[in-house]
Amino acid sequence: MALSITNLKKGTIFALDGVPYRVVEYGQKVMGRGGSIVNVRIKSLIDGKVLEKTFKGNEQVDSADVSTQNVQYLYNDGSVFYFMNEDTFEQFEIPADLVGEGSGYIKEGDKLQLQFFDGRPINVELPKNVPLRVTYAESVVKGDTANAVTKDATVETGISVRVPAFVKTGDIISVDTITGAYRERVKE
Repeated sequence: MALSITNLKKGTIFALDGVPYRVVEYGQKVMGRGGSIVNVRIKSLIDGKVLEKTFKGNEQVDSADVSTQNVQYLYNDGSVFYFMNEDTFEQFEIPADLVGEGSGYIKEGDKLQLQFFDGRPINVELPKNVPLRVTYAESVVKGDTANAVTKDATVETGISVRVPAFVKTGDIISVDTITGAYRERVKE
């Protein structure tokens, strides 16, 4: 099925030269006499590369046959991450490079979504925000309140997050999986 270039809004998944892409940014310029140009930043769901692409006039792109399954993250052995479909109990092995930086936001037992293209897993879809327990937080010098004081904290998955001074070891914090930024402290 073909998509008009004006359908390429942020988040839309489509195929270009047989590769599935997700639109990261969308911009449209209307030219004289009814023509328009669409500029998009797109991210490959196969290798994660980001491209800038311009489409003109009434060009069309192919919709991508991407399906999604709810899965539970089981464990990883350093090079492969293992997931299980909770309905069928089918297990999937995903190479660590496909999970990429997302590995710092998932822990055993988390429920996620896997995206499939042509029957093979291509992407681990993280929730927008994840709760993670702080395993180490630096102490802050008292009296340093001239500006918003932040410090480094290590969370249970091993990544480091900049957090406000009041966050301490043992707290659970919400982290944005896109930016890696602290959002808020989560009550237990």
